[in-house]
Amino acid sequence: MNIMQNRNDTELAVTLEGRLDTTTAPQLEQSLKSALPGVKTLILDFSALDYLSSAGLRVLLATQKAMRRQGKMVIRHVNETIMEVFEVTGFIDILTIEE
Repeated sequence: MNIMQNRNDTELAVTLEGRLDTTTAPQLEQSLKSALPGVKTLILDFSALDYLSSAGLRVLLATQKAMRRQGKMVIRHVNETIMEVFEVTGFIDILTIEE
C-alpha cells in the first residue's frame, strides 16, 4: 500500500493506494500517529484504495476517536466495494463519508 500525505497548516490529506489489510494496517497506523499532532481536519482519500479488511477498520476507528478529540475526520471517494464493507459493519453510521 502507498500512503501519500499532504499537509496544509492544520489540514492533513492522506491518499491511500492499494490494500488496507493485516499487513499494511500497522504501516498506516504508525504514519497517522506521527502526523496527527496539530491536525484539526483529516481527509482520507480512498479513490485508489482497492481493499479494506477488519484490521484496516480498526485503524480507522482508532483514528476517528483521536480526531474527534482534536477536530474532524472525513473519508472521500469511497468505491462500491469499500462502501459495502462500511454498510455491513455499521461503520457507515460512525464515519463521515463524502463523495
